[in-house]
This record gives sequence, structure tokens and C-alpha cells, in this order.
Amino acid sequence: MMRVSVPVALLVTGLLAYCLLIGPFTAYMRNKPIEEKLGFVPSIKLIKPLSADQKEIAGASLVIKVVMYYGGLMGKAMDGRVITERPDLMGMSRLLHGAVQLDPYNMDAYYFAQGFLTWDAGQHKVANELLEYGMKYRTWDWYLPFFAGFNYAYFLKDYAKAAEYYKRAGDLSGESLHKSLAGRYMQESGQTELAIFYLTGMDKNEKSPAMKKIYQTRLKAFREVRRIEVARDQFKLTHGTLPASVEQLVKIGLLTSPPVDPYGGSFYLEADGKVRSTSKFAFAVMKGEKNNVGN
Repeated sequence: MMRVSVPVALLVTGLLAYCLLIGPFTAYMRNKPIEEKLGFVPSIKLIKPLSADQKEIAGASLVIKVVMYYGGLMGKAMDGRVITERPDLMGMSRLLHGAVQLDPYNMDAYYFAQGFLTWDAGQHKVANELLEYGMKYRTWDWYLPFFAGFNYAYFLKDYAKAAEYYKRAGDLSGESLHKSLAGRYMQESGQTELAIFYLTGMDKNEKSPAMKKIYQTRLKAFREVRRIEVARDQFKLTHGTLPASVEQLVKIGLLTSPPVDPYGGSFYLEADGKVRSTSKFAFAVMKGEKNNVGN
């Protein structure tokens, strides 16, 4: 009788165990909650000494991890697939804050954080604190003060602060537009044009295809808002009053086609004429996720 050596027997046993486990494990990895897919990352206090002189690479890997996670999630939402899991906004923020602690010059960390902390997480002050941190290192980068200025003007309505940051962006870039933004008081009527200008720049400079699609979707929504605003203003100029609804503007031909919210919502006019959408310019998966995002 042929005798099987112990090492061979262990190998065969191991292969059988692997075959029995790999199927269920693969299915679990494919179907596990989206929060888990962001993955566990050790404390930055632990990563820093371990990364030694490779801190830039370690920081970049954290940013890539977040971009892939968030881009994949939003890609599914934009494709119309049902996403029932809530995105781990707190985990994303923690990883990006960790990335800039490892490498304070990491451009992508600041740019991406600006994208999701402001629009999706609603954490405008957290975003500005991160931008302020970046300005200490990326002293030549006019985008960082421009982002901060946008946050102060569009979200926080602190126009004095907005002017301060726009001036800094203008001094660094030499762009007359930034300087003119610093010199004028941002009225509500100019907010949509500011958002379009901002989102156009974000789209132009974004390298990730998934993130570009996110910015393009938001840009499309604000261009529709602007179209409604123009029609609203034409109606008021002609009739001396505000229109009753967006539908009225379509019916009388001031809007040549019904406006479409790419987030799946419906546009409407508030009593003072401001244009709003039931989607709040976010996919359904993002709703209710505005709190508890920090360092």
C-alpha cells in the first residue's frame, strides 16, 4: 500500500479546505455592507512611524482607497441602481485627514475632500479647516483659497471671509475674475453662476473618471437651475410678479423644454422665487447623511 507523507497529506487537506471556503468567502466579499468595503485602516499615529520615508506613498494610497470607494458607490447611483447602504462619510473624512497628515502636499486629498465634505456631507467648516491646513504647505495653490472662498460665499453666506479668500486666490493666480469676486458683495442672484463656474473648474481638473461624472452631474443640475432663473426673471419683467410655478414657465414657452434634475428630483419655486429641487441636488443614497463628519 502506498503511504502518503505527512506534508503531502497536509497540503491536500489544505487545498480541500480552501476549495470549501473560497466560494462562501467570495460571495460574502461581494455582498457585504458597503461600509465594510471602505475597510479598516490603522490609526495614523501607527502608520506614520511604520511608513518611514514612504509617507507620500502611504498618504496617496489612502486617497485612492477613498476615491475608489466613493466613486464606485456614486457610479452605481448614477447608473440608476438601487443603493440601500449608507456611505461611510465619517470614514472617508478620517482617511483623507490622515492622508494629509502623512503628506500635507497631497493635492488630491484636498480637492476630493472639498467635493464630498461640502456638497454631500454638509461639513463646510470641516472642509475649510482642511483647506486652511493645506494652504500652510501648498502656498502656491490658488485652488485652495478659491475653494474656501466658494464655501464661505455659497454655503456659509460669510461674504467678508469669501472676499478675503478670493483675493488670496486672485493674488496667486493673477486671474481678474477671482479679484472681481473679491471686490463685490455676493448677492443671492449670483450664487448659481458662481456654482457653475466652480463646478466647471472642478470638472476640468478632476482626473478620476468616476469623480468627473459626479461633477458633471451636479453641473448639469445647476445649469438647469440657471435656465429656470432666467425664465423666472423674464416672467417678472413682463408681468411684474413672480411666476406661480416652474410648470407655468414651461406652459407659456419661457422654458422651451421641461427642466430635468439629473438627481431624479423635481424643480420648484419657493415663495420668494428661489429655485429648489426635491432632490436637494444629491442622490437618494446621500440623504440624511449630513452629520457627524469630522477629523
